[in-house]
Amino acid sequence: MEYTIIGKITGTHGIKGDLKVYPLTDSTERFFDLVKVYIGDKKIEVQLNSVKLHKGIVLLQFEGFEDINKVLNFKDEYVYVDEDDKVELPENHYFISDLLGCSVYDKMESLIGTITDVIQNSANDVYVVTNKSGKDYLIPAVEAFVVLVDVESKKMIVDPIEGMIE
Repeated sequence: MEYTIIGKITGTHGIKGDLKVYPLTDSTERFFDLVKVYIGDKKIEVQLNSVKLHKGIVLLQFEGFEDINKVLNFKDEYVYVDEDDKVELPENHYFISDLLGCSVYDKMESLIGTITDVIQNSANDVYVVTNKSGKDYLIPAVEAFVVLVDVESKKMIVDPIEGMIE
């Protein structure tokens, strides 16, 4: 089964097992439509007891985990959904989790590096591409620079302007 990351648990809220979740999705409203999610690398299936918004952070509470002591070990874990709960994206839009780890090449097929982060801005996203020696390059996620995205092959081809990759 395929899973998609929709958030990261950053801590607890109160003593009744509420977890603060930093959303890694465009819409926090999508959390309200969920019945179940999966937690961490082991994909522990949990049923949602409640969903709330608090200062831009999603608060989740899981059935059977209504005590802070039962959820402390979930801190820093990712929240996943399965294929059934994955949202359909418009053409040329990608999940951040699918982009992370993609190898990035220039038009001459020379390896630039790997996508290690995506910075979300109001105008457009920016891909953080890290080369073998640890240097980061910032590539705006716009058609002028991104030629091809193949998330299945984990490959991206870009056409950087002079000075972007030095």
